[in-house]
Amino acid sequence: MAHKPTTQAPGIKGWIEYRLPIFSFIDNSVGTKYPCPRNLNYWWNFGAIAGLCLMMQILSGLFLAMHYTPEATMAFDSVEHIMRDVNYGWLLRYAHAVGASMFFVVVYIHIFRGLYYGSYKAPRELLWWLGIVILLLMMATAFMGYVLPWGQMSFWGATVITNLFSAIPGVGESVVHWLWGGFAVDNPTLNRFYAIHFLLPFVIVGVVILHIWALHQHGSNNPLGIDVKTPQDTVPFHPYYTIKDCFGFGVFLFIFSIFVFFAPNSLGDPDNYVVANSMVTPAHIVPEWYFLPFYAILRSMPDIGIPFTGVVFVSSKLAGVIGMFGSIIIFFFLPWIDGSRVRSATFRPVYKIMFWLFLADCILLGYVGSQPPAGTMLVVGRIGLAYYFVHFVALWFVSRHEKTLPLPESISKSVLASGGHH
Repeated sequence: MAHKPTTQAPGIKGWIEYRLPIFSFIDNSVGTKYPCPRNLNYWWNFGAIAGLCLMMQILSGLFLAMHYTPEATMAFDSVEHIMRDVNYGWLLRYAHAVGASMFFVVVYIHIFRGLYYGSYKAPRELLWWLGIVILLLMMATAFMGYVLPWGQMSFWGATVITNLFSAIPGVGESVVHWLWGGFAVDNPTLNRFYAIHFLLPFVIVGVVILHIWALHQHGSNNPLGIDVKTPQDTVPFHPYYTIKDCFGFGVFLFIFSIFVFFAPNSLGDPDNYVVANSMVTPAHIVPEWYFLPFYAILRSMPDIGIPFTGVVFVSSKLAGVIGMFGSIIIFFFLPWIDGSRVRSATFRPVYKIMFWLFLADCILLGYVGSQPPAGTMLVVGRIGLAYYFVHFVALWFVSRHEKTLPLPESISKSVLASGGHH
């Protein structure tokens, strides 16, 4: 709880502060009174950039919602109306569509930075958990948003992904019909997806506030992965990191603008410019690029049973669903899987190699997810899938037996030894 001032400071600012201590709250949260490790590099910009993406998505989505019609026979035309007839509607829609992709790029970089520098380790486990919850909420929001234009890929993507729940033994079919609001993806599905797509970003904002609150409890991790020991190890957030974040915003917005103005459809699927038709199935149904690694895991799972006997315990469909959700849920256990006392991969030579192999594996799975699941691609997908989960098993063993490099005495000594640059 903020300290209550005993006397009212002069001026309007003092008058407000005495009644609502908002200025001291901001100062303690992102101002001169919030100390940060002095060696944070540009990989630490992506948390702030993710916050910028979220605000841009909410604002552009709000204005799009004013012109969109969530009705199966009118949804596609209402999107075309936004593109052609609404003043700067094309800009709003492209900013929202490209913004979704950029949001995932930024969040994936943010997550891999956390993996490399061990930001999930004690005492930041809850901070990490909240981050994974944000990722799951983003995925749900993005999936439901992709259905709204009611193009071919929207419709069939919704059909394929919601059908996954039919793999649940016993109640699967009932769950799917409950999700659809009927016996096929139709108007009730579109309506409820629109309502939930509008609601979830505000839930994300709530979890982001908790995420930042948890971050401020123990402060930011840093590239060395060692704790702050003295005031010499820190600098105030403002102006040192506010100016760094502003530079990061500028670079991000420059790249974002290139996509919005010059290649707005490069990250989407051309089939979504064809109106949804339940009688015509696209040749190759693929989700948006940011779901492709998980889609590859879903499709690469084989039947689980006794080989060469025809006995199947778990069908490939159910195994795929378990594998896909398991690939994200396993991150909740990462603070305990990784038993190393050293956080940063800078001082963990074996883990550093494992990290880059894991990143390469995720990129490979993304490529496999974009290709038809047959022949060589199916084999490569299964190798990639196996390695994905083997990584965590290997990490459990390596983290407990790895010989790490010696850690610096403190952040300030390391910074001064490297000439003030990190």
